[in-house]
Amino acid sequence: MKIRSRSPHPLPPFEEEIFVRLERAADWLLQGVEQLLKSHALSPAQYNVLRILRGAGPEGLSCREIAGRMVTRDPDMTRLLDRLEKTGLITRERRKDDRRVITTRITAQGLDLLQRLDQPMRELHRRQLRHLSKARLKTLGNLLDEVRARAPE
Repeated sequence: MKIRSRSPHPLPPFEEEIFVRLERAADWLLQGVEQLLKSHALSPAQYNVLRILRGAGPEGLSCREIAGRMVTRDPDMTRLLDRLEKTGLITRERRKDDRRVITTRITAQGLDLLQRLDQPMRELHRRQLRHLSKARLKTLGNLLDEVRARAPE
């Protein structure tokens, strides 16, 4: 489906059109996530940090390691972690062997919150994407992986 231009300017290149479609789709999907998380006083970035820390287990991660695993980059990771610590969802502890490194861990309260969010989040994603067959979702996933594979680490 080609987007019709309403201006006298030429249509943008097809790649630009696809990029705008991806942005719009991502924004629509994220709005649902934001709405769900809002009722738990969490932002998508905070939710992402909690999921990363749950996956890290009791060893926890440094701020740099968390930042490297984020879905989207957050320019002020320290402030993000400050807010999560203030609400009791994470703890931070300076390492004894290297005082420059602070290890962050998810708390029992953070784990409990994630557990309560797991099913509603799965249901939200199911509702958002239920109009696509498994085969089409797999194709979409493969295409997105191809795009992402070109990104620098």
